[in-house]
Amino acid sequence: MQQAQGMGFPLPGDFVKMDDEHDTTRLRIFSGTANLALAKEIACYMGVELGKINIKRFADGEIYVQLKESVRGCDVFLVQPTCPPANENLMELLIMIDACRRASARTITAVIPYFGYARADRKTHGRESIAAKLVANLITEAGANRVLACDLHSGQSMGYFDIPVDHVYGQPVILDYLASKVISSQDLVVVSPDVGGVARARAFAKKLSDAPLAIVDKRRQGHNVAEVMNLIGDVKGKVAVMVDDMIDTAGTITNGAALLHQEGAREVYACSTHAVFSPPAIERLSGGLFQEVIITNTIPVKEENYFPQLTVLSVANLLGETIWRIHDDSSVSSIFQ
Repeated sequence: MQQAQGMGFPLPGDFVKMDDEHDTTRLRIFSGTANLALAKEIACYMGVELGKINIKRFADGEIYVQLKESVRGCDVFLVQPTCPPANENLMELLIMIDACRRASARTITAVIPYFGYARADRKTHGRESIAAKLVANLITEAGANRVLACDLHSGQSMGYFDIPVDHVYGQPVILDYLASKVISSQDLVVVSPDVGGVARARAFAKKLSDAPLAIVDKRRQGHNVAEVMNLIGDVKGKVAVMVDDMIDTAGTITNGAALLHQEGAREVYACSTHAVFSPPAIERLSGGLFQEVIITNTIPVKEENYFPQLTVLSVANLLGETIWRIHDDSSVSSIFQ
């Protein structure tokens, strides 16, 4: 397993991080318990200290939150992905937001590197809940003024919030890493593991020297169960880079990788922003189908889930720079131009 730090993609104006360029007197960053390591990396990049906060569970499972420093009149950023256990981490985020609101924070931004319930963004059958909209309402009603999210499952989820949403992408971090590998652009082909991810894969391919695109056509028989049907495109003798927003049970991406090998792909790489890694994902991913599995640290990876082909990239610099721009009322979209 490799740990890759930092982010090398160019930003407009070739910004240089200098503490005296930013006013930190009205800036506070707090972390929940979901991904403390990422929050520490963000604070390190920004040159600030994480805010002091007391979070604990009572014997009956209730969550207690107390800010240990003043946030009156401050721009507060709360770093808390709603990753598994999703309900625990979501409730913790809501209580953190409420604590900041009652402490008279000027603005409250929920920094959600991974937005749980994002896949429940529409009704596919009768009498289903649209949980993504419900969660958006909860975050808004708790008192958040803004949301900073990374690689939402679908762009339409931004419309579920009645507050501004800054949506950033982990794609530049992964592209920067792939650029460091010695792979001829003539040998590359970008593969979407399903029809729904074609737009994401096409944008990725365009950044990789306009590499050709292939699509895995699959039919899903039930939740977390995928069946690969056929391949659209040519991968014979090529290095296939599979791109998806998340890896959950890894059924979709491993079935796709097996098909790519059958169709003559020389090597297969898996690239994903969010590593949910629900069982039996690790067994599938470490089974020899992939040359490398490249993810980011939006969700913390448990120690027992590391395997030799796994590479974890950090989105801390990306999120840290975005937080600075929100705090300074600067453009966020220009990061990706």
